[in-house]
Amino acid sequence: MKNKNLPSGTRDEFGTEAEVKETIENKLFQGFRKRGFRKLTTPVLEYSDVFQPLSAENYRSYQLLDEQGEPLVLRPDLTLPVARVMCTTGIELPVKWYYSGDVFRVKKQLSGSYNQLTQAGIEIVGYKGLKADWECLEVALAGCRDMGIENVTIELSHAKFVDVLMERLDLPEPTKTSLKQALFTKDLSKYNQLSQPLAQTSFFPFINEWPWLFGDFNQVMKVVDTLPDMTALAGIIDQLKETATFIRQLFPTANVTLDLSIPSPQSYYTGMAFRSFTDKSSDYLFSGGRYDDLLTNFQNVKTSAVGVAFDVDALVERTSFPDETPNTLIFFDDDQWQEAEATLTKFANATLCLTDDFEAAKRLAASTNSQLINLTKAGEK
Repeated sequence: MKNKNLPSGTRDEFGTEAEVKETIENKLFQGFRKRGFRKLTTPVLEYSDVFQPLSAENYRSYQLLDEQGEPLVLRPDLTLPVARVMCTTGIELPVKWYYSGDVFRVKKQLSGSYNQLTQAGIEIVGYKGLKADWECLEVALAGCRDMGIENVTIELSHAKFVDVLMERLDLPEPTKTSLKQALFTKDLSKYNQLSQPLAQTSFFPFINEWPWLFGDFNQVMKVVDTLPDMTALAGIIDQLKETATFIRQLFPTANVTLDLSIPSPQSYYTGMAFRSFTDKSSDYLFSGGRYDDLLTNFQNVKTSAVGVAFDVDALVERTSFPDETPNTLIFFDDDQWQEAEATLTKFANATLCLTDDFEAAKRLAASTNSQLINLTKAGEK
């Protein structure tokens, strides 16, 4: 049931949905803590400057002013506030954090999207190697597995692939810029026109397929392998191949795909990016990647960082848990508390009935379709 008094696009949670969300968050937190992550909490209100690196098109925020007239926003993202807290508190690196909270984004009317979303995720800061990326993937895919979510597809990409390849093309800079835009928007007519000067080069077999370069990992890599050898690109390709192998070894049922024709998820991304979805919906279960420029938005020192965030609302829609609503009520007198507690431990799904009289206890049991255990003399003939 939705509360009609809430703003349009705001999720109203009651009963089982809220309980499932809490269960999911607790399961995620348990997994984070077991792997040595520590909790970091950030405020709901932040100065708007914190979110300047975000794409304004996808992260329109709710804005207000503080008492000095400085612009504030309801946080539309959790990664940047984590970076801000780290830089302003001088936390010693390396460090592993986990976090959870609601984010708020202005959505277009009738878009079908909610303005308030719940995220839970991790940040690994201070580690340069691929191991940190892999731990994020391990945590994310294990989280989906623990929720019983099957048929998971993990999509890999890389923030630098397009720019590194564009640098090697023998085209004027304005043409490269236009070609890249046509690639991202899939404007094939313009793309084909701009790429014609490359028709006689060793790059053209790849260029000709580039707008469609997404899908099955191995099939995409066959096209990538047609490129001439490039040292700058070799490292990126090796990372992607090694990561695909890592995923298949640890999560053999996961479907690994690759997309090398999309822009970087955010301007501060610097390396591999990943996101996951199921065949039942196009909404992502989690997304993340490497952003070694993350902390440079708040300090002059470049710091390695990688993270992943779950869309908790998406997990709620795809996760089924046994109904844990109490189906046994235990009615007792004030002086029977210890007996009531002992009885409570005998049932897997029970609760103490705190009504003052037996008739009220019977009505409550009937309304919740629960068994009623009476430890008192009330109601006996």
